[in-house]
Amino acid sequence: MPPQLKLIALDADDLAVISTHVQDARVQTSDIIWRQGEKRLVVGMNRLDWEQTLDGETAPRRLVSALRFDRVLACKSRNIDLAAPERVLDLVGIEFHGQNAPGGSALLLFAHGGAIRLDVECLECELTDLGMDELGTGEGGEAA
Repeated sequence: MPPQLKLIALDADDLAVISTHVQDARVQTSDIIWRQGEKRLVVGMNRLDWEQTLDGETAPRRLVSALRFDRVLACKSRNIDLAAPERVLDLVGIEFHGQNAPGGSALLLFAHGGAIRLDVECLECELTDLGMDELGTGEGGEAA
């Protein structure tokens, strides 16, 4: 089992690092959980282990990970059908646009024009690895 990654983002530069680690992650719509009362969005995903890939390992590996945003005031989506829980989305990256410091909007950008916009009091994001995907190879399309 590879060392488990745990990253925290409190500004746009930190979020850019997390965005790099989640690039090309697979997300099932059922694994996007908006907890409005807690001001929290949690996204389960199968992300590529970029460190292992860049080290020249031959078979790409996917890790089960959780991405969490706290202090979320509003959550809106575009071109994502939350009524299709088995649909798999490909995460392209995450951006932060500051407005009324320390607040702003975090944008989760998906392939084919899907997006989630989070209006936040301030940026508080965490990426945590939970383990290998069920096949250990990442060839399955399901997110945890």
